[in-house]
Amino acid sequence: MLENNFTTYKSCALKLDQNDKISKYRNIFYKPNTNTFEPFIYFCGNSLGLQPNTVSTYINDELDAWKEYGVYGHTKSKRPWMSYHDNFIKYSAELIGAKNKEVVVMNSLTVNLHLLMTSFYRPKNKKIKILIENNAFPSDKYAVQSQLKFHKNHPSNDLLILKPKEGDLISTEYINDFFKHHGDNLALVLIGGVNYYTGQAFDIHKITKIAHEYGCIVGFDLAHAAGNIELNLHDWGVDFAAWCGYKYLNGGPGAPSGVFIHERHLGIVDIPRFEGWWGHDKNTRFNMPNNFNPIKTAEAWQLSNPPIFSMAPLLASLEIFNNVGMPDLRKKSKLLTNYLYFLIIEKLESHIEIITPKTELDRGCQLSLRMITPIENIIDELHKNGIIADWREPDVIRIAPVPLYNSFMDCFEFVERFIKIINSNILK
Repeated sequence: MLENNFTTYKSCALKLDQNDKISKYRNIFYKPNTNTFEPFIYFCGNSLGLQPNTVSTYINDELDAWKEYGVYGHTKSKRPWMSYHDNFIKYSAELIGAKNKEVVVMNSLTVNLHLLMTSFYRPKNKKIKILIENNAFPSDKYAVQSQLKFHKNHPSNDLLILKPKEGDLISTEYINDFFKHHGDNLALVLIGGVNYYTGQAFDIHKITKIAHEYGCIVGFDLAHAAGNIELNLHDWGVDFAAWCGYKYLNGGPGAPSGVFIHERHLGIVDIPRFEGWWGHDKNTRFNMPNNFNPIKTAEAWQLSNPPIFSMAPLLASLEIFNNVGMPDLRKKSKLLTNYLYFLIIEKLESHIEIITPKTELDRGCQLSLRMITPIENIIDELHKNGIIADWREPDVIRIAPVPLYNSFMDCFEFVERFIKIINSNILK
């Protein structure tokens, strides 16, 4: 529910910022500056998160180790490279609600989705179809289409899409009804935890339960969910998931991806899987045996040794998440986005439609906006007014007040500047 005690006055934003218990973390992120050296209002963390000021230290630690030790950095670095990815396991598990053995950080998101579908898309008899949501991120769609073709199936017939007759949002009731009609033919469900376009957060627990009732494997792309909403993947029974490290997790451009594989799928000798030496048992890996002996955890899906310089920024950020904790982060996020939602409705409703769900449980921090009053080059206009936002074709502005580094005053100023842009364009 939206808060009842919000007002449209600046004093409300100032008071909310004054009462913000995690406000100190705003100061450890670098923000881009305008031409007048004022920081932009950065509402683009759903595309690329900001850089923590500890990142350079983490990277320099490894550059120094490489310079000083060469190959011996694998064992002598402050964080030895041989086991570098181990530093991510506990943090990642807590972030998504998993057991340590169920997570690993490696590769990039679409690479990991392909590796996971190699294991978990198992078409058999009439159960050959894959289900995705409408407005799924294009890379997900390309990935499942190519998996279908790889298995000699046909995307035109065997890729099903959750697409209601009206509107952009997909209700759990609609999903349940969809399974009643198509569940017996589905082999795999692959849905975004939070849809990148609308900002809708899906009920992962209910969807998993429904899909399992029809004998489907269920996976989630958590690119817009990890670090944004609270997750409990193990208890919800999700089969697998993957997420990227560069959006809400602030790991930098192209940061490594995370993977979750439920423990019921671990330690199975004959599970189909593409394999490499870094997934081999650690105790005998360097004996270079002829036969693959998988690690008994999600690490078995690793192929190669970790890219240390790419992982260092993500580790710096995950330690911040560990210090704050998702409950406090999500508490502020709900209040922050509720406040922004309130201001847009109160001051911009005649010019902007919010297509993201109103209910806070059905969204993360992102709001997706459609212009009722058309403004040419709106993203450029926002940029000229000190705002960095995001455009997605065909007609959506995405804004994401991120609780780690955005303030309530950012929300207030965003709306005030948007009003200014609209008024100046109307008067042209």
